[in-house]
Amino acid sequence: MNITSWLKNRGIEIHNEPLIMQAFMHSSYVNEHRSKNDNERLEFMGDAVLQLWISDKIFRIEPPLDEGHMTTLRAQLVCEKALSIYAKELKLNDFLLLGSGEEKSGGRQRDSIVSDMFEAFLGALFMDGGMDPIDNILNEVITSRLQDPNQVIVMDYKTKLQEFVQSDTRKTVTYEVIKMTGPSNNPRFEIQVKLDDIVLGKGIGNSKKKAEQMAAKDAFEKMVK
Repeated sequence: MNITSWLKNRGIEIHNEPLIMQAFMHSSYVNEHRSKNDNERLEFMGDAVLQLWISDKIFRIEPPLDEGHMTTLRAQLVCEKALSIYAKELKLNDFLLLGSGEEKSGGRQRDSIVSDMFEAFLGALFMDGGMDPIDNILNEVITSRLQDPNQVIVMDYKTKLQEFVQSDTRKTVTYEVIKMTGPSNNPRFEIQVKLDDIVLGKGIGNSKKKAEQMAAKDAFEKMVK
């Protein structure tokens, strides 16, 4: 089955098939095949569409949630791990186009790649057909998870750390990259999280989002001991 058939099975007709296909083109595939466009620009659009869709759904929850609870819930629902879970439940990662090296190293299952692809897919769907196809896809994987707003969907350590810090102070923690190694198609980031000039924790990951989560986890677990 190709992505066009997959969408038709969900009642979604597309008008620009190359745009939808672009959502699944990882930079490693583009580099090897000398294609013009990878999915990074579509990822930018999809992130915005996802944030708006989630915010609207959370805002309409009854009884109404306070602003802090809404922010925490949204962060859980749109974090890298959660997006990867949705994409894998839908089996969208089967359509990923990867370079041979990325394929061999397990990129088809890697959360950072799969979550970026999912956002790019949403961006392409929105550009092709507006919010209706977005509703169709996201209702399938997210709406049921909104039935219990107190359920922990995925542990978002960045949010947990910020909440812990703000229980004592109004200050905000910051994240900075202290080292980046590896090739461009499989980078490795080392990030530290700081409060003012104090380093609270460090983390390593194959994306900035993952490394930030690991740094926040390191800091949070130290602070709650």
